[in-house]
Amino acid sequence: MKVQIRKATIEDASGIAKVHVRSWQETYQGIVSQDYLDSLKVDDRKPLWKKSLSESADTSPVFVAVNSEGEIVGFASFGKERSGNFDADGELYAIYILKEYQGMKLGMKLLLAGLEDLLKQDYEAMLVWVLADNESRKFYESLQPQKAGEEVVNIAGKKYLEVAYIWKNIKMLHQTTIEKL
Repeated sequence: MKVQIRKATIEDASGIAKVHVRSWQETYQGIVSQDYLDSLKVDDRKPLWKKSLSESADTSPVFVAVNSEGEIVGFASFGKERSGNFDADGELYAIYILKEYQGMKLGMKLLLAGLEDLLKQDYEAMLVWVLADNESRKFYESLQPQKAGEEVVNIAGKKYLEVAYIWKNIKMLHQTTIEKL
């Protein structure tokens, strides 16, 4: 199954929104309330992605994984660290890949594309937040980050522990990612 990684354009908003919703429903089943997961709608996410892809495409890049039929099957979103509470200038906002495309190193390929973009923008360190109960946390841990903090987040009226990981040297993370591919 051939999958290509490329920078997202505004025309990708709908495909990214579909992956965003479906991967939340797949990834967080049994973690986040099923009622909440069932309430997620692609049409609610589409305008958010259109806005993001049109306003901050240069400074907050999004990369997509596209299958041979031209469908988006995964994406990763990057940019400036949002809280200002950590010793990181960059942040990996999200990597989502449809379940049937997981295990094909798409996460690594999407991460690599984003790291290369962040390096061109002279970012030096990167943070990522991940729900503690999310199995995908192991993906990040395999890249040897430092644990930077924890916070409790509220999703649909329930509290969940979120963990922040930091890589103090994006150049080293870039090299590690290449080696894992």
